[in-house]
Amino acid sequence: MSHDRLTHLDEHGAAHMVDVGAKPVTHRVATAEATVRMQPETLAMIVEGRAPKGDVFAVARIAGIQAAKRTADLIPLCHPLPITKVSVDLEPGEDEVHITATVATDGKTGIEMEALTAAAVAGLALYDMCKAVDRGMEVTSVRLLEKSGGASGTWTRKED
Repeated sequence: MSHDRLTHLDEHGAAHMVDVGAKPVTHRVATAEATVRMQPETLAMIVEGRAPKGDVFAVARIAGIQAAKRTADLIPLCHPLPITKVSVDLEPGEDEVHITATVATDGKTGIEMEALTAAAVAGLALYDMCKAVDRGMEVTSVRLLEKSGGASGTWTRKED
């Protein structure tokens, strides 16, 4: 979907928060993902519960949930939203952890930024928990997978 202009800029090009006051409340859901690539030994340490700082997945999950709730404090033009659900799932692979965050609200504006923030911060927390043993880890592929609700309806990422 293409727009003629960016909604966060006024007619003079100045940044502003979009007025959503007249929009109807709808149920909105967004899912985003991130990947943390690491050495296979680091992943084994996490999965086996041997990380020096403790339960890496539990901390990353809580960090992602907290990040979704604090998105409006972190992203300047985001509206604070009444979040009704946040889930953060972490799935180990061969040399990576795949993070999926799903956030829902009944609100007047989208919840995509909350899902993206949850996925990204969960990845950063995972990095923080393991950086002492693997500074080469990478948080990659932070992207929206799907969103539903609102005037624009449903959008789903097409397979790459």
